[in-house]
Amino acid sequence: MRVRDAAHYILNQMRASVDDVPDEEVRRLLALVEGARSVIIFGRGRSGLVGRAFAIRLWHLGVPAYFVGETVTPPVQEKDVVVLISGSGETFSVVVTGQTAKRLGSKVVVITGEGDSTLAKLAELTILLRTSSSGRQKELAPLGTLFENACQVFLDGFVAELMARRKETEDSMRVRHANVE
Repeated sequence: MRVRDAAHYILNQMRASVDDVPDEEVRRLLALVEGARSVIIFGRGRSGLVGRAFAIRLWHLGVPAYFVGETVTPPVQEKDVVVLISGSGETFSVVVTGQTAKRLGSKVVVITGEGDSTLAKLAELTILLRTSSSGRQKELAPLGTLFENACQVFLDGFVAELMARRKETEDSMRVRHANVE
């Protein structure tokens, strides 16, 4: 069945993409997040959904995190880290957000599939998640599927690392989980 073929293809591509991220870049991201007043996250479309999921996991870890455009998101300040997610690195509103964040003196982290993009050139740190654009990709994982899934998996792995460093457990995180939904 195509379902299984596509799922296996996507899983293999995600693994390859995440495995290509150097440990030093992960350490730099950890240092930036741990040293931030707050983490402000932005992406559009499905990249935005990944960003929102990352923001809530950071809250579960006790890290103040916000998504751009929400009414509770505070103004960006110098001591903030702004994490921008865009597969192409050229998404207009994400680029403008990066330019603004940089002008305001915050640290800009970009997660993208394009290392030569406008966003990557703005970044203090670029996490490059390379994905395939072959014929198989077009039939089994169209559009930004591979980037968005690799980004979700990478950020969930990052949360696990941050969780261990902060000596958090699922139980300690649960007290910060929504309880009135």
